[in-house]
Amino acid sequence: MTISSLTDSYTLNNGVKIPGIGFGTWQSADGDEAYQAVLDALKSGYRHIDTAAIYGNESSVGRAIADSKIDRQDLFVTSKLWNNVRGYDETLAALDESLNKLGLEYLDLYLIHWPNPIDYRANWAEMNAETWRAMEEAYRSGKVRAIGISNFQVQHLEALLKTAEIKPMVNQLFINPSDLESSIVELNQQHEILTEAYSPLGTGRLLATPAILNLADRLGKSPAQIAIRWSLQHGFLPLPKSTHRKYIEQNTQVFDFELSNADMSTLDALNGTIGTHIDPDTTDF
Repeated sequence: MTISSLTDSYTLNNGVKIPGIGFGTWQSADGDEAYQAVLDALKSGYRHIDTAAIYGNESSVGRAIADSKIDRQDLFVTSKLWNNVRGYDETLAALDESLNKLGLEYLDLYLIHWPNPIDYRANWAEMNAETWRAMEEAYRSGKVRAIGISNFQVQHLEALLKTAEIKPMVNQLFINPSDLESSIVELNQQHEILTEAYSPLGTGRLLATPAILNLADRLGKSPAQIAIRWSLQHGFLPLPKSTHRKYIEQNTQVFDFELSNADMSTLDALNGTIGTHIDPDTTDF
């Protein structure tokens, strides 16, 4: 599927359609900052909003969604289960808490945020399996339209697939020209799991990279637009984040140009430039 407008969608492995660019809210402070950013994003045409319990801004995101007056069925809203929660009952309770804060009756996508939290490191695979059982129940009951994972590497996904009755529909990963995460992306593709790219701008650090600046200058585009376009042409679903209205709008304007094969190769060669993803097995959270 080629994404050629902000409302074009990928189709998940359960048939649910997900808009091909999402608006990220990581590090958007609860209160006016997150509220206004999401409201500006929705006014700019975004229909896919990504948040998480740990972001601490679900209430502000939900308030912006309500105040936008956009029909709920026209929106796609994601949240994520944080690392302090594992297990069947605990996961269902956490989902209810996120729904309550967002002011929503259902989520379009619910993700396990990290595969190997420090508190569950001794038996992470078992705890993920039990947590996933709750996610499957939430999916079957209609509280969520799709379920997935985030930051899962090959060993984590393979372990989950051994017990899962329903395959994940999404794996959200740190992906940008500095980290293509090729091994897990390939495994995602094998199982028809869509790869979402969080931090597609490298948390802003990629935007000063000479190769990206040169491309942006030659094509008359912003560095952020170059990075987002790279993500789309790889078949990823990027989740750019900004709290500035100008950049929120600018990041939607990525459909009137194309990167050549040579341009894509130039960007792929930036692998490692600003570092790579955090190792989920050695995090301290």
